[in-house]
Amino acid sequence: MTRIYDAESGQAIPVTVVEAGPCVVVQRKTAETDGYEAVQLGFEQIPTRKLNEPMLGHFMSRNIDAHRYLREFSVGGDEELEPGSEVTVEMFEEGQTVEVTGTSKGRGFAGAMKRHGFKGGPASHGSKVHRAPQSAGATDPQRVFPGKRGPGQMGAARTTTQGLTVVRVDADRNVLLIKGSIPGPNGGLLEIKRQKSAEGGR
Repeated sequence: MTRIYDAESGQAIPVTVVEAGPCVVVQRKTAETDGYEAVQLGFEQIPTRKLNEPMLGHFMSRNIDAHRYLREFSVGGDEELEPGSEVTVEMFEEGQTVEVTGTSKGRGFAGAMKRHGFKGGPASHGSKVHRAPQSAGATDPQRVFPGKRGPGQMGAARTTTQGLTVVRVDADRNVLLIKGSIPGPNGGLLEIKRQKSAEGGR
C-alpha cells in the first residue's frame, strides 16, 4: 500500500498497487459446447518443463505459452475473447467500482476473542474468567452444535471485498491503483472483477 494525492482537493488517498496482467485467454467456453459462457485466463508465463503432460497438452493444443495460474471468469455471450488474445488493465476505468477476491492472511490458531471479537469476561471484582470463551452449550445432547464459535484457525480463507474504487490505471506498467486495502499478503494472487451493475452485467 501507498498513498497518492488528489491534485484538485490535495487530499491523501490510501491505495493498493496491484500488478494486473496482462492475462492471456487460454480457453473460451460457450453455451453451445460447454453449457455456459466463460473465459479461462492465464497469468505469469513459465517454462513448459514445469508442467505435467495434461497441462502441457492444454496449452500446446491452442498454441499458447504455458502460464502458472489459470482462472475462469464468467462473461457474456457477446464478448469477443478468443484464445491467444490478451486482457489488460485497459478494461478498467478510473472511478470504476470493482470487487477483489484473494486469500486472506493466515493468523494461525487464535482464541475466541481475537477470532470472533468477543468482549471477554469482567476484568476485576474477583473474576477468574477474562479471555476464555463462553459455555460450550447445553450438556444434555452430549455434543457441541455445528457453528459454535470458539478458538481455531483464523484467516487463510478465500475473501472478497466489494465496493472498491479504481483510482488510477497505468497501462504502460500494467498496474491498477485501488483505493483502500485488499485481501491477502504482499505478492498474493488476486481476482479483480468489475462490480455488477444494476442490470446484472460486469
